Amino acid sequence: MAKKIKILDATLRDGGQGLDDLFNNKFTDKFFTDEFKHQTISLLEDSHIEIIELGAIGASIDDKSKFAIYQNIEELSKYLPTERKPGTMYVGLYIGPDTDIDKIPDWTPSLVEGIRVILRYSELRKSLNYCSALAKKGYKVFVQPMLTMRYTDEELDLVINESNKMGAYACYFVDSYGYMEPRDIKHLFDCMDLGLNKEIRIGFHAHNNMNLAYSNVQYFVNLHTERELIVDSCVTGMGQGAGNMQTELLVPYLNEKFGKQYCYESVLEICDMLDMNMIPADLWGYSVTRLLPAIYKTAYKYSLMLRNKYHLSFKEINTIFRDMPNDMRNRYTSQNLESLLKTVRK
Repeated sequence: MAKKIKILDATLRDGGQGLDDLFNNKFTDKFFTDEFKHQTISLLEDSHIEIIELGAIGASIDDKSKFAIYQNIEELSKYLPTERKPGTMYVGLYIGPDTDIDKIPDWTPSLVEGIRVILRYSELRKSLNYCSALAKKGYKVFVQPMLTMRYTDEELDLVINESNKMGAYACYFVDSYGYMEPRDIKHLFDCMDLGLNKEIRIGFHAHNNMNLAYSNVQYFVNLHTERELIVDSCVTGMGQGAGNMQTELLVPYLNEKFGKQYCYESVLEICDMLDMNMIPADLWGYSVTRLLPAIYKTAYKYSLMLRNKYHLSFKEINTIFRDMPNDMRNRYTSQNLESLLKTVRK
């Protein structure tokens, strides 16, 4: 039996959030035009990639559509192609359980079919209830426990059991800081494969802080299972922090090793578009600035600010991360940053 593997391309969503993050910290003025978004969607369809993420939905009063971040699902769904390619699913992502669930319409064919929801560790039950409510409204729900490595086995069991109850389309593990190793992937996969209903897909979202995304994805897709798998990727790895698994690396690998029939030329056309639009690849990808927070399992924004705004040396940042209180690591705030800066200003 052929291995059942799908690609979910998150270039517009994760790439857009990455640009927004940099823009908010005054490190770039690059963003997506409507023309670029429509061309990207069309080329992803031509590539035969199965799932296309059109963008994110965030509870913000600001217009962030240039970063493919929209205020509601109706606004995001305007980017659905007029004639949709059969076999292609279009999805969006809620950046947390913030939008009033009563303001989200029941699913109709005019809206994206799938919704991904970032589970907040600090609001786990609320996040899972949110997913369940979306499923009842008719959406195909992707359950996304951000920073999955934080979860105890008991907390992971809760995510699995609730995914079963709501009939989730997929349940993911997410390497938000890019430090997972194969043994971590195996443990998380085994928990999900054992506990999830057979029809629920398992997805993997890899980040590239330690240059492990490609090898980790290879390990993931070669695990023994009859369950359908989903791998997230972005063209040129474009995404928050160090970026993601690169679509242009994943496509030829799956074509060669698993007999997939993706059109590589269409993916390369998007690479050309990014290059011609002068969105430089060094805005994401491996760097020491992105490596250090992965080593210390710390939110990337600390490193971004300490290096690019306050011009600290890597040695100084390493010292800060080494001695940093654990309760600060997973949540960046400006107050936490100021507290950390005091340790080097003495």
